[in-house]
Amino acid sequence: MTQGTVTLYTDGACSGNPGPGGWAAILIYKGQEKELSGGETMTTNNRMELKAVIEGLRALTRPCPVMIYVDSQYVRRGMTEWLVKWKLNNWRTADKKPVKNDDLWRELDSEVSRHTVYWRWVKGHASSEYNQRADALAVAEWKKIRGESPPE
Repeated sequence: MTQGTVTLYTDGACSGNPGPGGWAAILIYKGQEKELSGGETMTTNNRMELKAVIEGLRALTRPCPVMIYVDSQYVRRGMTEWLVKWKLNNWRTADKKPVKNDDLWRELDSEVSRHTVYWRWVKGHASSEYNQRADALAVAEWKKIRGESPPE
């Protein structure tokens, strides 16, 4: 990593799949932290995982190196293994089916293109303090949508 790298932790959560969902991103740069979160009334966990990374990257005002920590193999493998083939196949999978969530994959591809991105996978609900915080923020968003009180 180079000096000036932004660290981005993201997570998505859903109550039911589909159902109300939330996403969260935590940006860290030179000791400063910024938390972002939001939600949708009817969505899926995978869509919220993608949305978290998109919104985290969108919050960056200029191109920079970004270390992205995700607990979603769907997002990490999509960006590091599958995306190039999907684009070559006109947004079709290897078995010729349309790529699910292609609208968000296209947005994410556009946001990533502005930066130098490094992908890291972390085990969800494990030892990463920031992953756990992102998860809590995402869960709080879907709970808000369902009308549940946030935890004290």
